[in-house]
Amino acid sequence: MADSPTHLSLAARVEWLLETGSRLPIVATGDPVLRGVTEPYDGQLDDALLDRFVAALRETMLAAPGVGLAAPQVGIPLRIAVMEDLARGPKEALADRGRIPLPFRVLINPSYEHEGAIRAPFFEGCLSVPGYQAVVSRHTRVRLRAQDERGRAIDEVVTDWPARTVQHETDHLDGTLYLDVAQLRSLSTNEAVAEHWAQPVPDKAARELGFDLS
Repeated sequence: MADSPTHLSLAARVEWLLETGSRLPIVATGDPVLRGVTEPYDGQLDDALLDRFVAALRETMLAAPGVGLAAPQVGIPLRIAVMEDLARGPKEALADRGRIPLPFRVLINPSYEHEGAIRAPFFEGCLSVPGYQAVVSRHTRVRLRAQDERGRAIDEVVTDWPARTVQHETDHLDGTLYLDVAQLRSLSTNEAVAEHWAQPVPDKAARELGFDLS
């Protein structure tokens, strides 16, 4: 697929992108769109186009599969992200991570603030950095402020794994990848994580790879 025509308006670029189908190409690290600060959403897309774009983001995210996807990850520098987590997997591992089902939601112009000082380190991946994971210590409780796709205000405290997802996706909108805040000595292929570091808490990985869990 050719690069998105950056000379077009954002609405025209979204229309052009949607012509590729309902599953959108995901931009990989190294593309400058992932390193720019996104433009605040202020009605650049009409309601029908926004609905189509959000639906395509959701389908792309679930097909990848992932639990979140930000607009820059499909080449559109708008402050929009989607999240949904079916929380499938062994119950004990899910519980250790504080991972619970997260219903589908749209975040427009999101921001977050840390609530408290407690952090938790876990392996984390990204659809724009395919094939790898690394340990990121993230705050377990954040206050999320945003709007939904109809402009209704969101102001709530989010905890545990959903809080991690909020931080990861909102960081994308500020040009930050999880690798920027990860313990780089923990960087592992997906295969290595499955073979060596399948434990919910990465204590063993920290000891054997030589990184700090703080």
